[in-house]
Amino acid sequence: MKFISISELEKWYPLNFEKNLKGRQIVLSDIEPLIKNLSSKFDKKIIGYSENNLPIYKLAIGSGPTKILTWSQMHGNESTGTKALFDLFLFFESDDNKCKKIINQILSNCTLEFIVLLNPDGAINFTRENAHNIDLNRDAVAQKAVESKILRSNLDNFNPQFCFNLHDQRSIFNVEGTSNPATLSFLAPSEDIERTITKGRKETMSVIGKINDFLQQIIPNQIGRYTDEFYPTATGDNFQKLGHNTILIEAGHFKNDYDREITRKFNFYALLKGLFFIAASTKFTDYNSYFKIPNNDKRFLDIIYKNVHSIRNNKPYIEDIGIQYKFKVENNKLIKYKWVQERGNLSTFHTYELINGENLDIKDLKLSNS
Repeated sequence: MKFISISELEKWYPLNFEKNLKGRQIVLSDIEPLIKNLSSKFDKKIIGYSENNLPIYKLAIGSGPTKILTWSQMHGNESTGTKALFDLFLFFESDDNKCKKIINQILSNCTLEFIVLLNPDGAINFTRENAHNIDLNRDAVAQKAVESKILRSNLDNFNPQFCFNLHDQRSIFNVEGTSNPATLSFLAPSEDIERTITKGRKETMSVIGKINDFLQQIIPNQIGRYTDEFYPTATGDNFQKLGHNTILIEAGHFKNDYDREITRKFNFYALLKGLFFIAASTKFTDYNSYFKIPNNDKRFLDIIYKNVHSIRNNKPYIEDIGIQYKFKVENNKLIKYKWVQERGNLSTFHTYELINGENLDIKDLKLSNS
């Protein structure tokens, strides 16, 4: 069976995506009513509580033999995957005939479980860490956080063949060799410090390769490959090592899309294509295309001010100022602010907003860390 075409998805998406989720900050109160509104096709349950006693939900659908576990927002400030998951859930609810064929293929061959917001405390604070300042993505071995224990317990009980680990990455990442931001990046995590290409990694890479082939049709040269440096305490590395093929998706920047509403669409497409490929395949051996995906580089800036006047060592100095937008919660509102990420000669960096700063002093920019 052929996968749904880009043109068909592009027609379906704007009419059917989850319009009740928007913006950069997604918290538990945003998703709870949406969970309740999902049909009985989904099994819904609370599988535990966060450090601050907020419920953590798991949704399950499908009856096939291939088990796939997906989780989002293990970093509370990385919400694009959560929005994409609820778009995916509405796709599974669709009555469109073209969608139904894809839905039936996936749900008859796979059993899917989704932990839709693993770190609800961090989501409220818009922090990477949980309420006890623990990075869940570096807690796979120690499991000091209750949320880490919940994820690992669910993994052990479900025993999935594949996992999707959903993250966001900073807008500083570009696709190596291009001036394009890395709108989505993928990783087949390493199992050891040597980055051995094991059977499990080959299977993971083959899925990512098919996702990339599909996405290149709509966002060519905006897909990157995240570094596969081995992290002994990281979730993906450890789950991959345990035999659960883990596909890491990093949602990044698209032009003028700081709320990541466009990126969420491509994230949804990636998930749907990945699930379909797993459901429709018996072998996962075509992994070489994974290495055709360019690496991520760190040479994209939100704004570059050229030739700004500043003072260095009590002497006047002219330099470029590279800005990255950051976000924080103030008075229960999410605030976007400018942060100096790079300074000096930034001629090798890329941006969508290049500003002539010849008549500006760095003090005029009113930057948080200038």
